[in-house]
Amino acid sequence: MAQDRDDFLRRWSRRKQAADAQAKAPAPKAASADPAPKLPSLDSLTFESDFKDFMHAKVEESVKRAALKKLFSDPRFNVIDFMDVYIDDYTKDDPIPAAMLASLQHSRTTLFGRDVDKDKDKEKKVQEQDAPEVVEPQALAQAPSEAEVKPQEEKKEDDGAAG
Repeated sequence: MAQDRDDFLRRWSRRKQAADAQAKAPAPKAASADPAPKLPSLDSLTFESDFKDFMHAKVEESVKRAALKKLFSDPRFNVIDFMDVYIDDYTKDDPIPAAMLASLQHSRTTLFGRDVDKDKDKEKKVQEQDAPEVVEPQALAQAPSEAEVKPQEEKKEDDGAAG
């Protein structure tokens, strides 16, 4: 069993040394494999031009970017997609049309019953009670003066105290 173990370790050591030697040796350059393609001038590029040569691995990154910039500067790429969510102007007030409000109210009463209308009426009554009372000038002329009102209040308080 010890001999099997030595064989395994020796074989592992040889492979490790061979891998290190191969990594240290310079890799032969493949000069003939895929030379950089001949590129047309950037000024002559149009939308219909073939941009495949510019995407080759041997082409410099700055040249690739310049070619793509030339391609995407074509007006055909500047068409607005109206399905885009963010093109609307949400600062404009867009009220709900009256017909839609009526439909919503109908749906509300259908789903929840007439109680919703009663609640709405109650809210209106409460708002009317909380609202300050508007007195017309004619009503002011007919209203009793403060001097007439105070003696009546005092009489009512005296009656309550005696009883």
